[in-house]
Amino acid sequence: MSDKSDTAKIKKFNNSKLKKTEVQEKNPLPSKEMIGQEKQAGES
Repeated sequence: MSDKSDTAKIKKFNNSKLKKTEVQEKNPLPSKEMIGQEKQAGES
């Protein structure tokens, strides 16, 4: 029963009130070069 009221609230939501934010990736994935260097370091 409450699902209907929730969807109505979502449809009425005004997303223009939201603040714009800059997304920064805190833990980026390593590049192929970095992975290769780590493999070489581990083998020797």
